[in-house]
Amino acid sequence: MLRPWETQFWLDNSPGKTLHTKLLNTLIIDIKNGRLSPGSMLPGSRSLAEKLGVNRKTVQQVYEELEAQGWLTTRPRSGTFISETLPEYGLSNSVKELLNNANKTENTTGLVDDLYQDAVNIQPQLSSNNDGTPDSRLIPYELLARTYRKTCIEMHRHPISGYGDPRGTTELRESLAKMLSEDRFMNCSAEQICIVRGSQMGIYLASKILDPKKGAIVVEQLSYPPAQAAFESNGFSTIKCRLDHQGLDIDHLREILASDSVAAIYITPHHQYPTTVSLPMERRLALLALSKEHNFAILEDDYDHEFHYQTNPIPPLASLPNSDNVVHIGSMSKVFSPDLRLGYIAADSLLIEQAAREIMLIDRQGNTITERVLSNLMESGEIKRHIRKARKYYEGRRNYTAQEFKRVFGDQVSFDIPTGGLAIWVDISQLINGRPLDDLPSNDSMLSTLFSTDQAAPTHLRFGFGALNEAEITHSIEHLSQLLLETSD
Repeated sequence: MLRPWETQFWLDNSPGKTLHTKLLNTLIIDIKNGRLSPGSMLPGSRSLAEKLGVNRKTVQQVYEELEAQGWLTTRPRSGTFISETLPEYGLSNSVKELLNNANKTENTTGLVDDLYQDAVNIQPQLSSNNDGTPDSRLIPYELLARTYRKTCIEMHRHPISGYGDPRGTTELRESLAKMLSEDRFMNCSAEQICIVRGSQMGIYLASKILDPKKGAIVVEQLSYPPAQAAFESNGFSTIKCRLDHQGLDIDHLREILASDSVAAIYITPHHQYPTTVSLPMERRLALLALSKEHNFAILEDDYDHEFHYQTNPIPPLASLPNSDNVVHIGSMSKVFSPDLRLGYIAADSLLIEQAAREIMLIDRQGNTITERVLSNLMESGEIKRHIRKARKYYEGRRNYTAQEFKRVFGDQVSFDIPTGGLAIWVDISQLINGRPLDDLPSNDSMLSTLFSTDQAAPTHLRFGFGALNEAEITHSIEHLSQLLLETSD
């Protein structure tokens, strides 16, 4: 049986002193809060043990104990499933307290009451290079074509007249809700999701809904230029927060909050854009606590969650305690191609309704056929299959890119191999030595000066390897060396 999504589990913050207790409580909590729905299938004991790094016997014992309590049921030759009829007991007082204080935090911020409608709706058109674009040659076009044909036939047989929901088709929103729950630990419903035409539209809509009178939008010191352009077009000023080797500097953010009014912060915590650093859990929790204390929104751009190579991805901000103010923005474009133009916003249902009202004014609704096609691919498990296949290609290309930079440049450049994503951040300061550099000979590389107005001379470059095969990676890096090595002479 091909599962549409591989359910992820996170034990680090689970209650309990032993791995057995942590896993037991995690499963019960996920069942009680609806993340694991009745009838859904759990991973096999061997698979889950390998993923969590625990003994298989531990998983088997937990499954057996939960089955005895009525939480799980085993079907011969099929697997272990969440029971269709759940018991009304089984939660310890400590677990109940955890659920009440963490997963069901009361929203006292009033953020959704301050939705803003009067802002500029014209976004500057900005060009983009290959700084982490997926490889269109990996797209399963035959599968995509078959699914389009099947979907069109189904819609012809069961025609529905008139326009649909501006939030997107129910089918795709339900599929996304299931994916976000099982794969990203987010407990949200289809009513809390709005389909958009890529993450850039989601960023734009989120900032259009917010009120510039509430303050500035904080962006990371090096950040995504089209996002900042969207904020400025909607009337916001921006404040830059420092970055270090772990991502956003929380201490500097505290200084900003002490001196300036802040309406929101825009952040790319999974793989910081452009430096690729993953924000550690301690900083994520601190950021969420500050958001609740100072009543500012967090625009979480989770643009390439699927491509994480070495460990399980860290849960997004929207899945953690105190995440009331988080607007989670994602994209399916990295899964297939930017040409697909499908993204989503996951947030409070009232904010989603406001986003849908804005869509009514400019687009009425998205592409119903494409949305149903994507939903069919998600439900059949084909999206997960494609992600698993593409991830192996991209991980190999990441490793090859690191190898080629070392071969061509030796010790004259330095970098940390990214844990995920489709690009690598390379320190070229030794080669540039403070000299201005206007351009690079390839669209595969982008200078750090593009991401900040504070740098007179570049110190790093972002090299996108996702859309390149090994021969193309070698050619691009060797071509790049012709300019950089000459500049250093």
